[in-house]
Amino acid sequence: MNALEALLVAVYFLVLAGLFTLGIHRAVMVVLARRSERKVSAAALPPRRFAPSELPAVTIQLPIYNEATVTERLLEAASRIAYPRDLLEIQVLDDSTDETRHIAEAKVAELRRRGLDIQYIRRPSRHGYKAGALDYGLRLARGELIAMFDADFVPTPTFLEDIVDHFTDPGVGMVQTRWAHMNRNVNLMTEIQALMLDGHHLVEDCARFGSGCFFNFAGTGGMWRKDAIERAGGWQHDTITEDLDLSYRAQMTGYRFVYRPDVLTPAELPEDMSALRQQQHRWAKGTVQTARKLLPTVWEHEPLSLHQKVEASFHMLPHFAYPLMLLLGLLQLPTLLLLEATDVRTMMLVDLPMCLLATGSIAAFYSYAEARQGRSIWGAIGRLPILIGLGAGLSPYLTRAVFAGMSEMAGEFVRTPKKGEGRSRYRMSAQLPLAEFALGILSSAATVVALDTGHWFAAPFCALYAWGYLYVGTLLVKEQFLSSLGAGETLETPLEAAPETSLAA
Repeated sequence: MNALEALLVAVYFLVLAGLFTLGIHRAVMVVLARRSERKVSAAALPPRRFAPSELPAVTIQLPIYNEATVTERLLEAASRIAYPRDLLEIQVLDDSTDETRHIAEAKVAELRRRGLDIQYIRRPSRHGYKAGALDYGLRLARGELIAMFDADFVPTPTFLEDIVDHFTDPGVGMVQTRWAHMNRNVNLMTEIQALMLDGHHLVEDCARFGSGCFFNFAGTGGMWRKDAIERAGGWQHDTITEDLDLSYRAQMTGYRFVYRPDVLTPAELPEDMSALRQQQHRWAKGTVQTARKLLPTVWEHEPLSLHQKVEASFHMLPHFAYPLMLLLGLLQLPTLLLLEATDVRTMMLVDLPMCLLATGSIAAFYSYAEARQGRSIWGAIGRLPILIGLGAGLSPYLTRAVFAGMSEMAGEFVRTPKKGEGRSRYRMSAQLPLAEFALGILSSAATVVALDTGHWFAAPFCALYAWGYLYVGTLLVKEQFLSSLGAGETLETPLEAAPETSLAA
């Protein structure tokens, strides 16, 4: 083996080691979540309840931007939230440039006639995007507590009643509820998204909350103490995950967060691939930006334990799995050609345990999330190959998001199109998925080589990668074709996806 071949093999095994480490972390999360079940359940009981005369004023903020298909649904749901009317204020923070503004204005007028204190608020500019809108509304808000819902959410009437009493404890800065999924079973993609989000909420959030680590406001479906926002420095827009950024700053000022997995806030999942990719791009890029901004401060923050600092690092760096997955996809074929297939004894002693540890931790992660909801764990296990394949298929685009987050701060907040009650009104346009198709062909060739050379454990993973790349690429082409036929009335081009001169492109 020459030096180049040795380097190739070394990089291959370093990539595997990185992915293996992330897999082991998932297993640790499951253990912590199981250990924390009693504490998380006990947290559902606030220290005491507000007397009727003590109830704090609440402002509900509804930031919207070009959300014609869901705005009326959101405002109607918010108007039905049970709370004393003299203590409740609703702010519709509308930055829209399309007919959404007329829909919102008309609905606000209707709700005001029904006796609701609801304000329609437009800013002079869209400066700061969502963070800017929330900050603008906060300066006008009369509530001591601030609840927030994105346009694709449908808050339940008991939302405030379920969580307001946690704020009888002056140390509580934010209460987050769990997301439910209104369109979970629409297609394969929404089923996988629901599984992924349930893993985040029912494993990661529960594990972090229960073990005393920092966790984050999810951007919607939660309520803040206004003082916690202000003491932490307010909403800032130098990252595009303003929720994660503010969460860490608030917790480092001494405020505690409460997680309520038993309180559900329904939401709509993206139903097409272009919308999903854009949503994941924003989350990946913004999380990396927040890591650049805050991780050094977290590690210098003396009150935090080593465990809390390590977990904060895993919390802010999970999207680096995508460059590793992309590298693995690129290295599969040359590595299989270079390395001889191991004998049966070596496969049983080395390859099989490695495969079981890597995939077993993921299976345990999502199975636990399903079990916590009373759902069958076999549903999670059966969808696991699809989930792995989808992750591989998204890796080229999300690798660009990671590098964009490493090279630049802020950027345009490109919101995810929502379908609402009728057919899709908004669609994302995108470049042809040439990288996905090229990688799909490469992984298909790697699958054939793995079978031909006796790399039995590598073959299924190569096949999953091939399926994932081709699945994502095919859906994107199909959606672009439908868009060209006018299936969506408005086409939106994400700023991050357009310029060829940017790493985000």
